[in-house]
Amino acid sequence: MTQQVLIIGGNGFVGSHITRELLAQNYAVVIAKRSNSPSKYTINQGAKVITHHDFSEMGIRELLAQVPQDAVVINLVGVLHAKQEDPYGPEFLEAHVNIPAYIISGMKFLGMKRYLHMSALGADADGPSMYLRSKGDAEDLVKNSGLDFTIFRPSVIFGRDDQFINMFGNLQKYFPVMPLGGSKSLFQPVSIEDVSNAFVKSIAMPHTIHQSIDLCGPRVYSLAEIIKFAAKRKGVSRPIIPLPHWAAYLQASLLEFMPGPKIMSRDNLASMKAPSVLPPSTSNPLEAIFGITPTPLESLLT
Repeated sequence: MTQQVLIIGGNGFVGSHITRELLAQNYAVVIAKRSNSPSKYTINQGAKVITHHDFSEMGIRELLAQVPQDAVVINLVGVLHAKQEDPYGPEFLEAHVNIPAYIISGMKFLGMKRYLHMSALGADADGPSMYLRSKGDAEDLVKNSGLDFTIFRPSVIFGRDDQFINMFGNLQKYFPVMPLGGSKSLFQPVSIEDVSNAFVKSIAMPHTIHQSIDLCGPRVYSLAEIIKFAAKRKGVSRPIIPLPHWAAYLQASLLEFMPGPKIMSRDNLASMKAPSVLPPSTSNPLEAIFGITPTPLESLLT
C-alpha cells in the first residue's frame, strides 16, 4: 500500500519542492492549507489538497483524522514576522508553538507516530530574537512529544524560485547603492533540492528518528557576500554600505512599518546575532547522514 504523507503548510516555497520530491518517490501526498493563504507557488497536481479552516487543537485533530494512522506528518508552518512582544509576538506563538503543540496532541490521540518538523538553525528558547525563541520552544515540545520525530534545522534556503536571493537581486536592479545592516552576519545557505531530498529520505531511515539535523550548504558567507551574489545573478554590481548597529536598527524599524511585503524587521536583525552556520569542525549532516553532496550557492548561476 502506498505510504501517505500529510504536509501541513505545504503550499509555499519549501512545501512545493518537498511535494515534488515525494511524488517522484511514489508517496501519496496530501497538502493542508488555509483557504485564505495565497501562494505564488503552484501545488503539484499529483497531490490532494485539503482546504482547512480550523487550526485550533480540535480542528487539527479533525484534519489529522482524514489520513491513515500510519501516515507521515510534515509540519512546514512558519512565519517570518510578528508584533514585538516578550518572549515573542502572537503570530510566532500561533505558527511556531501552538500549531506544533496541536499537531503533537492530535497525533498522540489518534495513535500516529512519524513526524517531521521544520525548525531553523539557531533555534533556541533563550535566543536573541522572537523568531528563534519561538522556534526553540517548538523544538522542546517536539523533543518531549514521545513521537517518532525528526527535526530539521536549515540555514537560509536558496533556489531558483526563492524569495530571498531573488528579492535582494531585484532590489539592486533599481537602487544605485545597498545600505546593509548585519552585513557581517554569517550564513551557510542550503539548496532547496538538498532540503527536500533530506526530508524525503528520512522517512525510510529509522536512524533519523529522535534526531535534530542541521541542514547547510558547503560554504559560509557573510550577508554582504550573499547580497553581492544576488546582484551578480541579476547582472548588476552595486556598492554595499555596511551600517553600524544603530543605523541598521533604524533602517529595520523603517522597513518594518512600510506598506507592502516586509524586506527587513528589527527581529530579523536580532536573529542575525546568531550565526546560521554549522559548529566548527562538524561534518555536514547532508553528507554524513543522507549521502547528499551539498549544492553550492553558485549553482544558481548555471
